[in-house]
Order: sequence, then C-alpha cells, then structure tokens
Amino acid sequence: QVQLVESGGGLVQAGGSLRLACEASGRPFSDYALGWFGQAPGKEREFVAVIGGSGGTTYYADSVKGRFTISRDNAKNTVYLQMNSLRPEDTAVYYCAAALKVSIISRKYDYWGQGTQVTVTS
Repeated sequence: QVQLVESGGGLVQAGGSLRLACEASGRPFSDYALGWFGQAPGKEREFVAVIGGSGGTTYYADSVKGRFTISRDNAKNTVYLQMNSLRPEDTAVYYCAAALKVSIISRKYDYWGQGTQVTVTS
C-alpha cells in the first residue's frame, strides 16, 4: 500500500512557474515509477510526465516537453514536477500516481493522490 499527498498547486499568471511535490509513504519508494496526470474541467485525466524508480527514465507529454521537468528524491520519498512557462491550457487538477512499471497509461497506476489545483490566468 502506498499513500500519496500532493502539494504546491495554486494560481499563477501565464508565463509563470510552479513546483508541485508529491510525498509518498508505505512501500519502498524506489520500487515505484511515479507519474503526474492532469484533469481539466470536463475532460479526461491525461498523462503529463513519468519517472522511473531510479530516476533514470523519464517521459513527457508532447504538450509539456521543454517546459515541465519531473524529478524525484528517493531519500525524501518525494517526486516533483517543475512547471515553467505555464499557459492557461495547463489549468487542471494535477494528480500524482504510483505504478510498478513506467507507463503513460493511467489505468496502469495502482495508487493515486487526492490532486492539487493549478490555475493559470491569461
């Protein structure tokens, strides 16, 4: 069992930055790939980024490449999403999720956080 708690969301103007954090507890943190997904109002949850257990593997959605960076600190049981050059279309609830293998598919993830709201104004 893994518990995930996100933080760091908020309101920011277009072009600004935010850093999301997700702290995990439960099973050994490095056993899991950690992903970030975003869900905008009225839309399905979409893949944003994922990082492998050791941190050596990362994948990003095309829409965030070059703007967002995912990283993890296994000593702190925390994964981060640095979000730069934010756009109004990045507005969503962002969820952290854990899976035993790296995946961009949400149904492959076994554990989810409660989400944190990111709102980008124009």
